[in-house]
Amino acid sequence: MTSSQRRKNAEPVSRGVDAYSVEFMILAKKEFDRLDKVVQLQLLKKLRTRLAAPRVQADKLRGLSDCYKLKLRASGVRLVYEVIDNRLVVSVIAVGRRDDGAVYEAAKRQLVRR
Repeated sequence: MTSSQRRKNAEPVSRGVDAYSVEFMILAKKEFDRLDKVVQLQLLKKLRTRLAAPRVQADKLRGLSDCYKLKLRASGVRLVYEVIDNRLVVSVIAVGRRDDGAVYEAAKRQLVRR
């Protein structure tokens, strides 16, 4: 499977001059679609706020280059995204519960498959 096949088309979520657009890797999109609609909306709202400046040092993931996390504490859901500066894209690579770091392991597997 090629990189373009694994990714869903980039969807502009914000229209700012230097704002990033969002794209979901296919497996991340499937996991996202399985979430409750309320949780989906919460994640999208939080993701939109990150598009102007997606590199938040407090949420940088160790061991994954250019990857950051969003977390919803109440539901325990994590979203892992990669910042691709040369294309101005925030690529969502994994979505899921934190359960023993499963979402972070899924993110590592997705990055290795590229």
